[in-house]
Amino acid sequence: MKHLLLLIFSFFLFSVNVNAQTSAELIGKWKLVKWTKKGKEKDILKEFKTDQVYQVFKDDNKFISVNGEKENKGKWKLSKENDILTIRSGIFVVDFHVDYFDAKKRIITADEVGTLEYEKVE
Repeated sequence: MKHLLLLIFSFFLFSVNVNAQTSAELIGKWKLVKWTKKGKEKDILKEFKTDQVYQVFKDDNKFISVNGEKENKGKWKLSKENDILTIRSGIFVVDFHVDYFDAKKRIITADEVGTLEYEKVE
């Protein structure tokens, strides 16, 4: 019985650490590498007039959207369950569902914009 309780407690601690890591792993610069809307892949260069499209997350919940030479500042928040990423820029607020997320790749989806796939930039 003690071993079972220890195993359950260890699993709980591990899952808490994974959740804490996720928010920290979000910090940094992410490049948009794929965009799909309504089942069709969008041409990033054609849509944005540049292929230099980034999201920059800072540890103080500040956010910068970079499209070529243009920058828009905002705020970000990750839900406690790490499944909803909220980005606020100006008057716009978008809640993205986190489909996949690790230290190097992130896939998020919102009804309004579709599915966005990002890779972390060093």
